[in-house]
Amino acid sequence: MKLDLPSLFNVRRGEILHVSLAVGFFFCVLTALMMLRPAREALGMRGGLDAVRWLFVGTAVVTLLVNPVFGLLVSRFRRMQFIGATYLFFAASLAGFYLLLAWAPAAVGTASGQVFYVWFSVFNLFSTMVFWALMADRFTLEQGKRFFGLISVGGTLGAIFGPWLASVLVRAVGTAGLLLVSAGFLLLALALGWGIARQPSAAAPAGRKAHDAERIGGGAWEGIKALARSRYLAGIATYVVILAVMATFLYFTRLQMVAALGHELDGRTALFARIDMLTQTATLAIQLVLAGHLMKRLGVAVTLALLPLTTALGFVGLALVGSLAALIAFEAAFRAVQRAIMRPARETLFTVLDREDKYKAKAFIDTFVYRFGDVAGAQLEGALGRLAMGLYAIAGVAVPLAFVWIGLALWLGRAQQRMASATHDMEPAACTAFPVLQKRTEP
Repeated sequence: MKLDLPSLFNVRRGEILHVSLAVGFFFCVLTALMMLRPAREALGMRGGLDAVRWLFVGTAVVTLLVNPVFGLLVSRFRRMQFIGATYLFFAASLAGFYLLLAWAPAAVGTASGQVFYVWFSVFNLFSTMVFWALMADRFTLEQGKRFFGLISVGGTLGAIFGPWLASVLVRAVGTAGLLLVSAGFLLLALALGWGIARQPSAAAPAGRKAHDAERIGGGAWEGIKALARSRYLAGIATYVVILAVMATFLYFTRLQMVAALGHELDGRTALFARIDMLTQTATLAIQLVLAGHLMKRLGVAVTLALLPLTTALGFVGLALVGSLAALIAFEAAFRAVQRAIMRPARETLFTVLDREDKYKAKAFIDTFVYRFGDVAGAQLEGALGRLAMGLYAIAGVAVPLAFVWIGLALWLGRAQQRMASATHDMEPAACTAFPVLQKRTEP
């Protein structure tokens, strides 16, 4: 029997090139990120857990300061110009860190490690945010439901390939050399992004070309203002805050358990890398088997609710068992559902918005709002830790919050459908490429 890959992956033949470029783009971005992430975790812990909590605050402040700069770029330049400027800035930053490590290794210490921690956290948020903003701009809601999960496979493969490549190259080029390799993958990602932008639209080729050439315009702070005007955007922001709080609870639980095992830097880095590898493998399995079909069959609302349900069950189990093995299993499940199922579903929420909100409001939500949730979660986790109740205190907050999260997920899914129906954004089945964008209508 002949294997029909387009049908297997829910992609129509006219969309294969577009999706392939997107998969390669995300692969390169996540490879660049995950090559460096274990070192970031180990460097951040040098000052202790309290220092990590303050690094969360520093990251939130930096993302708040960077947002109007990004908003200004979006207003003044065409789409691929400000996307290119973003990736080129981060690639140049990696080259700068390389020069510091190669030419002045004695200057690298706790303070410089903390600077790298904050910089990497900002880099992580903006590089993935820009990628998904472009996806939301180029694909419709109907297309996003079918193959955002498949596109996420590219990121997962990059997240697996990055640590492996780092382990192979580090002896030959050193940690400093890995920074240049990471920068190279960012440049390759940018080239693939340009390839996506240059693809013609079968839906409206002439109108789309003129549309893409236009500057988005508006002010540098429009992304922030949009949240005050839109219940829908405010709902997405609240969903992201709860996500960040839950992820932070899990993150600090992991740090505490790993810290209890010892204080040797290389050992911690290796353990973090093993946890990441297990998580990415579970993510890939879910993406290949389920992700491409869940949103189509269950709808965005139910798909968004799967992560809150996983979180509630996971914290209950962790409070009852309390072992490192239980933590690793919970984190693998949490990250796998988050990246394979929830993230593609959340990104479809932006497909029904206008272009300014897709870049400016999305940037503010995915960077500062997410980091605000990190800070809130870190401070709340620290306060709960002082109660000396351990995992029971965290579970006592996380489980009720997860049920609020489920309700919000169901509301967002229904609101998205109302907006899609109101703007006629659901593309006919015959259309195989990129639609002309519609303006947002509030639910």
